[in-house]
Amino acid sequence: MDTPQPRQSPFRTVAAVLLTLSAAAVAAGAGLVGVRSYTPSPLARTDAETVADALPRLAFVGDALREGAGEDMQGLFPEGYFFSHALYGLTWLDVADRETAHRSEALAEARWALERLDSPAGTAPFPAEGSPAHGVFHSGWSNWLRGRIVSVAGGPESAEAEMDTLNTATAELSAAFDSSIGRGTPFLDAYPGQAWPVDSVVAVAALRLRDDLAGDGRNTELVERWITAASALPDPATGLLPHRVDSGDGSTVQGARASSQSLLLRFLYEIDPEWAAVDYAVFRELFSSPHLMLPGVREYPRGDDSPGDVDSGPLLFGLSASASTVALAGAVLLRDEPAASALTGFAEASGAAVEFNGKRRYLGGTLPVGDAFLMWSLATVPALSGQVEPVATHQVGPWWRVPWHLATLIPSAALVWAALRAWRPTPRGAVERFCTDHRPA
Repeated sequence: MDTPQPRQSPFRTVAAVLLTLSAAAVAAGAGLVGVRSYTPSPLARTDAETVADALPRLAFVGDALREGAGEDMQGLFPEGYFFSHALYGLTWLDVADRETAHRSEALAEARWALERLDSPAGTAPFPAEGSPAHGVFHSGWSNWLRGRIVSVAGGPESAEAEMDTLNTATAELSAAFDSSIGRGTPFLDAYPGQAWPVDSVVAVAALRLRDDLAGDGRNTELVERWITAASALPDPATGLLPHRVDSGDGSTVQGARASSQSLLLRFLYEIDPEWAAVDYAVFRELFSSPHLMLPGVREYPRGDDSPGDVDSGPLLFGLSASASTVALAGAVLLRDEPAASALTGFAEASGAAVEFNGKRRYLGGTLPVGDAFLMWSLATVPALSGQVEPVATHQVGPWWRVPWHLATLIPSAALVWAALRAWRPTPRGAVERFCTDHRPA
């Protein structure tokens, strides 16, 4: 008698094929996520490697902006158009600082971005009657970009038009600060009756940059007065500069939050490196993620589980994606390698980046302003050795990746096991016995 031969039913074959394809896709995805979590931080890359990483990001954001992405981002939050263009220009200038071969293109793109900031679309959200005109947010960022253009161009003699405008605009800005400090607050309004210290920090950094370029110290005394006044108005709960303050007297309305603090610290370094280093250490202790596999940044200090809003965006376990992205810039600037490594790996592992046609985009390119913040952070030029001691607090070890590996390995292994089981032929005798046992009476 012949031994019954195993056979595979058509339905089981289809199931086996689908399970095999699923297992392959999940394993490939898991492998890609794992590899990307080890992406070196800017502190572990050469200038050439950082530039090579930035160029495809710039290509995507630049094309997106020219196709109307700035207007789209403006529909999401009040400064979406402005940030998208400002960060695009600033990233190009950081690229030029790292590799002078890109200087001409960087200056052309940064000037194009600056024109967009000063256009009706760029000034529309801000108060024309403000002091300075269009408020401190617009003035601070646009003058910082303008000053960086002068710097990369080679100095005032190589960018006379921008330097002339910078002198005029910062004179108006310094007069506004002088008047405001005299009234009792170092924090200027971004919108009528609304003041966020981060905006004033960017603006004071622009004053300091203008003086460095001109070499005349015109704003030195004012900046020192501002430092004295601002440092006397910390958030009582954290000792850091607050998120939002009373427009009249500078007192805290809302305590320190990561969405502003991460950006603020990047520019506070330009004003007072030692102050920035001290506050950065406090920030890392109070706002670092307590979750092993999520080395991001909390929007609120530990113990405060307030919900997200338009400033922070949606929060996941209290973590802010925008703050985590911007905090990377401070980590790079202050040479905090553990934090820079973890935040870089976390961003690359979770961002679902795709690169083709020389353009790299995250989340399918649906949020170009997010791409702009990340590329600006990654292109940040670290502080020169000796300016401040490298900061390394709230250490983030490599073990944060282990839960990610397990979370992807387990479903991958389960699908592989199911696929192998599905491909095992069913003995002919077993099929016949099943049919006999279930034959209708």
